[in-house]
Amino acid sequence: MNTTTDGHTLLRRAIALAAEARESGNPPFGSLLAAPDGTVLAEERNTTLTDRDITAHPELKLARWAARELDAATAATTTMYTSCEPCTMCEAVIRQAGLRRVVFALSGEQLLDIRPGSGRPPVPQDGPVLPAEARAVVEGYYR
Repeated sequence: MNTTTDGHTLLRRAIALAAEARESGNPPFGSLLAAPDGTVLAEERNTTLTDRDITAHPELKLARWAARELDAATAATTTMYTSCEPCTMCEAVIRQAGLRRVVFALSGEQLLDIRPGSGRPPVPQDGPVLPAEARAVVEGYYR
C-alpha cells in the first residue's frame, strides 16, 4: 500500500472522523482500520463525553473490535490510520490486539503544543508489594 497516496486518503478520512467527533460534542479524534489493500474494515470516533466513558478512544475501540472480530492472522495484516498518535492506554491495547501498524497524522508532542497536559497530577504508584504471592497466581499461566 502506498503511504504517500492511499495512506494520505485514509489519514484524511481519520481526520474527517475526528471532525465528526468534535461536531458531536466529543474530543476531536478519529481512526479507521484498513486491510492491506486499503479496504476500510471499521471506523470509530472519540465518544468519551457522549458515552460518559473515559476509555472511549477510537483507537481503543478499533483494537477491541479487531481482537473480537478478526482472527489473529488477519489482525496482523491491518493498519490503523488515526488523526493523532495513540495515547499509552490505546497503544497497549493495539499491541495486545496484534495489529501490524499505526499511521498517525498528529504526534502526541504536537498535540501537547495545542492542548497542554491533562491538568491532573500523576497518580502515585507503590510496588512491587507481595511479589511472591502475586507471582504464584500468574506462574505457569503463559506456558
